[in-house]
Amino acid sequence: MSDRNDELFDRAQRVIPGGVNSPVRAYGSVGGAPRFLASAQGPYVTDAAGTRYVDLVASWGPALLGHAHPEVVAAVQEAASRGLSFGAPTEGEVELAALIAERVRVGDAAPIDRVRLVSTGTEATMTAIRLARGYTGRDLLVKFAGHYHGHSDGLLAAAGSGVATLALPGSAGVPAAIAAQTLVIDYNDLDQVREVFAAHGDRIAAVIVEAAAANMGVVPPEPGFNAALADIAHQHGALLIFDEVLTGFRVHPAGFWGLQQEAGEHYAPDIFTFGKVVGGGMPLAALGGRADVMDALAPVGPVYQAGTLSGNPLSVAAGLATLRLATPEVYAKVDAAASAIATALSGSLEIAGVTHAVPRAGSLFGVAFLPEAPHSYAAAQTQEAWRYPAFFHAMLDAGVSLPPSVYEAWFLTAAHDDDALAAVLAALPAAARAAASAGR
Repeated sequence: MSDRNDELFDRAQRVIPGGVNSPVRAYGSVGGAPRFLASAQGPYVTDAAGTRYVDLVASWGPALLGHAHPEVVAAVQEAASRGLSFGAPTEGEVELAALIAERVRVGDAAPIDRVRLVSTGTEATMTAIRLARGYTGRDLLVKFAGHYHGHSDGLLAAAGSGVATLALPGSAGVPAAIAAQTLVIDYNDLDQVREVFAAHGDRIAAVIVEAAAANMGVVPPEPGFNAALADIAHQHGALLIFDEVLTGFRVHPAGFWGLQQEAGEHYAPDIFTFGKVVGGGMPLAALGGRADVMDALAPVGPVYQAGTLSGNPLSVAAGLATLRLATPEVYAKVDAAASAIATALSGSLEIAGVTHAVPRAGSLFGVAFLPEAPHSYAAAQTQEAWRYPAFFHAMLDAGVSLPPSVYEAWFLTAAHDDDALAAVLAALPAAARAAASAGR
């Protein structure tokens, strides 16, 4: 029997490619019609058919405080009353840029002097790469297989046949000549990093890395990996671009970099990119770094970047309200909620006899149907991913909305109270049994 979600999906497919405006929303890897959401509040989302779910997607990360936090909503409403867009500087932009730089600080380490606001994470990473190339005068980029940095041409590249092989396009529409400027190597493999720099070091502008990989499942960096990347890049005159679009201000007040600083791993990326939480659920992203690098951007320097909606006042208001409310107590609550669910997830799968791991990076975690947590994209791809659709739909039927892909992170919020957590815990055993009985 079809419901409102089925009807909307049928209608959407007639006017939107695939029926969605971002591919993972189509439920392609889990099957069925996606849930069209009508509203969200706190830890819950409600679909077009009126069904409410405990949400473990959190808008793919931004809803750190929970959905529709009243103070964030009020800040956006107040900003909207003054005008939706000006195409001119505002005081809020200055306040948000200063707040970002202030938060990315641990002890004496303060790697951000300047911040440029943009509208999307893709725009932030695209600009960071152009900036690195303009600053260094070099063309090549090193990225890691399985890391996602947005959909700009140079970042949709697949690995070649060897460590130093220039990449081939990973998407139709990407010219081979563009993809060939990207060197794709295995994550968490410093030997490959050293080899690629030995072969191309004087031509490499930058290494770009997710602070902790979360788009091939959650795959944290090996201890010392990020610090070694900075050292190797700097030895060869290249920059390190640290992609915290997903992890920034979600796993720690200073992002994943801050988490590692407090753990004793000391290094300084040259450019950071932020998104998700930094905009409080509104379209906003940022890049920041030390002054000499960032001042290569126009109008000071020769690297051009512009955007009519960059620093949109509504997005800035949401970002400011969210970051100001993101206190240490908020992070402690999110960490505790994540620990409770991750522990119960592992326990339920173990009781059901399902081979699994629950990799974690701060409050981010996910499930991998492998005997141990993967350390690379190649390892992540060997898992029994076919178990996830059954698991996913069992959770959905029990009123819990998970990411519709085994390769995505799960997100908790500060609004996940005892009732919301209890609903998730109650749903896990049956979902684990569904994964156990799933067929290929």
